[in-house]
Amino acid sequence: MLILAKAVMAVMLGFVSTVIFGYFVVKYLKKKGLDQNVSKTLGERHKKKQGTPTMGGIMFIVPTVLIMIILKLTGSIDLTPNLFIVIFVFLAYAVLGYIDDKIIIKQKNNKGMSIFVKSAAQVIIALIFFYIYMSSGNEPILDIHTLGIQIDLGWAYGIFLLFVLIGSSNAVNITDGLDGLAAGLSAIAFFAFGIITWGSPWADGYEGVAIFCFVLVGALVAFLIYNSHPAKVFMGDMGSLALGAALASVAIISNHEITLVIVAGVFIIETLSVIIQLIAIKKFHTKVFKMAPLHHHFEKLGWSEVDIVRLFWTVGLMLSMAAIGFGVWL
Repeated sequence: MLILAKAVMAVMLGFVSTVIFGYFVVKYLKKKGLDQNVSKTLGERHKKKQGTPTMGGIMFIVPTVLIMIILKLTGSIDLTPNLFIVIFVFLAYAVLGYIDDKIIIKQKNNKGMSIFVKSAAQVIIALIFFYIYMSSGNEPILDIHTLGIQIDLGWAYGIFLLFVLIGSSNAVNITDGLDGLAAGLSAIAFFAFGIITWGSPWADGYEGVAIFCFVLVGALVAFLIYNSHPAKVFMGDMGSLALGAALASVAIISNHEITLVIVAGVFIIETLSVIIQLIAIKKFHTKVFKMAPLHHHFEKLGWSEVDIVRLFWTVGLMLSMAAIGFGVWL
């Protein structure tokens, strides 16, 4: 019961603080004219979204980090190396996304920073992650507890970390194309990993990492008040990159990298739809989907934005429940 009480309290803290903070953030972003540039290729439906403020990710990033600091200062949680890694990755990718958003807003297109600069920054983040992770007594082992499989990757574990961080952050970024889609799926995913991490006592500081997940869940649910259709604010790369990277880091810390594939199933499907579409166009000069990512394909089929989001949320919830059974119960 104590675990349940802590989880509920963490969600409540994240929710209340973000609802209040978000009210002022939306006003500030509108005042500063930090508007999202909407691509003309998305059609008439999205034209009315032109002028909606972006960089709203700050609404759930700041409250989440501040709450974790307060919980540490009050002695409610311990700042372990693993928890530090998760928060560091969360903030580092938020800064990376912030820079990307600023460039996009300034240039009035969706190109952002160069691939080289973004890749170099992500390599640096992964190296810091790897250093802290190994220095705190962890081993470079891919451990699939449910199947009893352990694979010692050695130095290649650093490359594995980089791959998971980049893959997860970009997957959430790609999915962030409809009002409330990425935020809702992320809330479901972090709720699942909050439960999974609390069931991973072998991970140092697992309770603190689980509380981080639940605080972020509350913050994301509050963010949906402003981001659900019709959205008053978009999370931007600042939010999507931070969410994807944090989700990946929690999976790595709890030794549930394989479980991440299930929890993030919708994000992965969205990413695969883009890859498949690019290969089909370049190699076969045809299209598999009317438009990629997959959520835009459903839009071209005539589905309403709200119905698409509901469908994707439902699939994400089903996958997350299956992942909880795989990662904790079985």
